[in-house]
Amino acid sequence: MTTFARPLVIALVCMAFTGCTAVGHGPVTARVTVDMKGPISAGPAAGSSKVGRAEAWGILAYATGDASISAAMKNGGITRIHHVDHETDSFLGIYAKYTTIVYGE
Repeated sequence: MTTFARPLVIALVCMAFTGCTAVGHGPVTARVTVDMKGPISAGPAAGSSKVGRAEAWGILAYATGDASISAAMKNGGITRIHHVDHETDSFLGIYAKYTTIVYGE
């Protein structure tokens, strides 16, 4: 490997293990997380006939999206929350997706 290529490879490897995709966003943090699900909160609604989803995702050092509870409520036409769950998918700090799922009326 040339003298120029070695620092470049080291920099790329360091970037792969930093940023939003390398940070755990759930109760369990690991480099490889596949289909992890869990609860966030509960609300006063009596039923959960509607479902709204919102997500944020990232690839290496780039991340985008709105995984907020309010975005999920808007997407599902929900005004009163019954409960909120989340899903986390991550792969080796390269790709990550966080989804908020709101159930309510």
